[in-house]
Amino acid sequence: MNLTIFSGPPSSGKTSVILKTIATLQSRDIRVGVVKFDCLYTDDDVAYEKAGVPVKKGLSGALCPDHFFASNIEEIVRWGNHAGLDLLISESAGLCNRCSPYIKDIKGVCVIDNLSGINTPKKIGPMLKSADLVVITKGDIVSQAEREVFASRVSSVNPKAVTMHVNGLTGQGAYELGTLIYDASQKVDSVQGMQLRFPMPAALCSYCLGETRIGEAFQMGNVKKMDLGVDKQ
Repeated sequence: MNLTIFSGPPSSGKTSVILKTIATLQSRDIRVGVVKFDCLYTDDDVAYEKAGVPVKKGLSGALCPDHFFASNIEEIVRWGNHAGLDLLISESAGLCNRCSPYIKDIKGVCVIDNLSGINTPKKIGPMLKSADLVVITKGDIVSQAEREVFASRVSSVNPKAVTMHVNGLTGQGAYELGTLIYDASQKVDSVQGMQLRFPMPAALCSYCLGETRIGEAFQMGNVKKMDLGVDKQ
């Protein structure tokens, strides 16, 4: 079974791109399944089910969705193999724009949209910088010049990645993306012991554990303070 990991900021068009790409793979008799990781709510699983795609969803609740992903991906891979999938796609929200759910030797795809702002590629971090493929969406809404400038910013952040445009509404570019993410020779029976490409942000402080009160007296653990150049009173 192949495994490909999609991530990207919320509302960047990940699900639409994945659905269009799956349709091109299904036309080649490739059986594809999806696991959707999110925080509090998603109905994307319904869209996958309507398209005849085996799907599982996991809601992380108060936890970071990418940390939640790392804690559950081995079991998801077992499910995909048991279901007889040719390709399993993991879709993660990446809400903090800093996490990197990609695994070494497993293809990683970052989806980012043209409307997010010209400087957004510099703000996303490892999720973009460590991806193998970068998919730019919503290019039909901006001018050709804006598309080129945005793609240039993406390439400056991750020059090693293949950067391509995919239209989540029409499916333009989805066939090409499908040929890049599916490799019939790849066999992933387990990810046990594999390594993430980049350490995820660490946070174990009083607020992680449920504290709601503001103030230094209530702050414990991994606490980072800004240097404002003002002496404490």
